[in-house]
Amino acid sequence: MKRKSYSAMQCPVARTLERVGDWWSLLILRDSMMGVTRFDEFRESLGISPTILSRRLKQLVSSGILERKVSADSPVRVEYLLTELGKAFEPVLLLLHSFGNAHFAPEGASAVVVHGRTGKATDLRVVDRVSGKDASWPEFWLVPGDAAGVAMRSKLATVNSQLGNQTVGT
Repeated sequence: MKRKSYSAMQCPVARTLERVGDWWSLLILRDSMMGVTRFDEFRESLGISPTILSRRLKQLVSSGILERKVSADSPVRVEYLLTELGKAFEPVLLLLHSFGNAHFAPEGASAVVVHGRTGKATDLRVVDRVSGKDASWPEFWLVPGDAAGVAMRSKLATVNSQLGNQTVGT
């Protein structure tokens, strides 16, 4: 059964999930972030079937998240490298890692995110650069952006009304 496409939705979460939303894609990106570049390395690391891996790599390449690079060496080597877009996704993966340790590792952390220079464990969170506050409800709200269509404006108006948001722009 073919899954529903979210590419036409205006929701930024849905659009992102359209490109990286299945677990295999996220695990491929995690491995890419850790330096895995070759098909066989991904297969060995993930225990994924060649067919599924091939599909996910093609999807990540067509989405501009990975780049497929063929070497001029003999034998020819194909590598999958993070693009600038892929590198921009790295903080999301680091947050998922920290979230998983905090909420789904009752036995304790199996791997900890540390600062590369100091070696000290991190406490990752999303912080608004303008206010310096942690980005979370009810401190922050979603309001329509310039490109919001009627459906998005209506949805956000309903949600903000239900949550009691009186912010300008709703």
